Amino acid sequence: ILQGIILVIILVVTIVLVQAAMLRNQDSVPKKHYQDTQKASKSLASRQQSSFWMQYENGSLIDKSIVQGWDVTNANCSANSSMVKNPWFSKVGERIQRFLLYRHCRYFPMILNHPEKCGEDIYLLMVVKSVITQYKRREAIRKTWGQEKEIRGKKIRLLFLLGTDSKGEEQAHHQKLLEYEDRVFGDILQWDFEDSFYNLTLKEVGFLKWFSIYCQRVPYIFKGDDDVFVNTVNVIGFLESNKNTTDLITGDVLTTSAPSRDMNSKYFIPGVMFSETFYPPYVGGGGFLMGGPLAMRMYGASNELELFPIDDVFIGMCLRVLQVSPMHHSGIKTLGIKVKSRGNGMKDPCLYRNLLLVHKLTPDELIQMWEQVNSNLICTQAKYIE
Repeated sequence: ILQGIILVIILVVTIVLVQAAMLRNQDSVPKKHYQDTQKASKSLASRQQSSFWMQYENGSLIDKSIVQGWDVTNANCSANSSMVKNPWFSKVGERIQRFLLYRHCRYFPMILNHPEKCGEDIYLLMVVKSVITQYKRREAIRKTWGQEKEIRGKKIRLLFLLGTDSKGEEQAHHQKLLEYEDRVFGDILQWDFEDSFYNLTLKEVGFLKWFSIYCQRVPYIFKGDDDVFVNTVNVIGFLESNKNTTDLITGDVLTTSAPSRDMNSKYFIPGVMFSETFYPPYVGGGGFLMGGPLAMRMYGASNELELFPIDDVFIGMCLRVLQVSPMHHSGIKTLGIKVKSRGNGMKDPCLYRNLLLVHKLTPDELIQMWEQVNSNLICTQAKYIE
């Protein structure tokens, strides 16, 4: 009888220990965003409509397992009501008013993060601004110039920068698809603020902070839009030939760009926000190259400035703080190609072989051009433009 009692006790203890181990294993599995979609849907439906940034309530989409290193976990951002007291506030238009009310909100929690992207000996980090609904553009980039590979022994990695969707009824659906996309490709950084034109600067400062945390050893960055063609071989060639250049930042430089005073323009900037005749020199946001060390210095400079609605101009303002002049590159065509002697230059693959970047192409055009440029097509003067 005693032996039987002892066996029963041992059996009960064993079962308890097994169940406890199972529970610990469940707790140790990182939360998957797709499993939280129902919670996200409820949170999205009940978001505080009064907030310009439209954060998810209580950060319900934030996976605590990805916060390591990124120290922003609270999405709360209240309007700066004192701004309304300025006599000029009522005269700047609704869009600028909304921007100014929440201008002080700079860094937001991350919904999707990939700090491992810079865990290897990366030479070039390709960083692309995108929005949730532009899946076809991201897919075209992954199939073409965004392929994660090595060129002449130089490792290239790809990341897309996104905020959250602004369409109320479709938010949860789009978010679920994005999270699945990220599970497949693992190349999306997403912050908990609404994607909009005036919030592009939030992507700039968010990425500069992210890069300074996770990518301090990466020497070069390409940063651009999701509708550009990039000749990665020429990009690597250019970087190799400029390896001794300090504070490298190059692109399509604008030196005499003036603020628009037309309230009907999306680029409208009232004099109370920027009173100078011309913006400081800046590189067109369609695409530019930048040294990693400069990016970390720009992160510090960005914290000395108030946010500005136009992200390209904000980069120029950061450069002015650092007393760095951007370098113009004639092979970066952020305004497209204009060729009089060769018919439709936009469709000439031989011309694309000579360039670093061309804006703008549809996903189908990008894939077609990439295949032609990398085919056995015979072209003359195939050297990239200095």
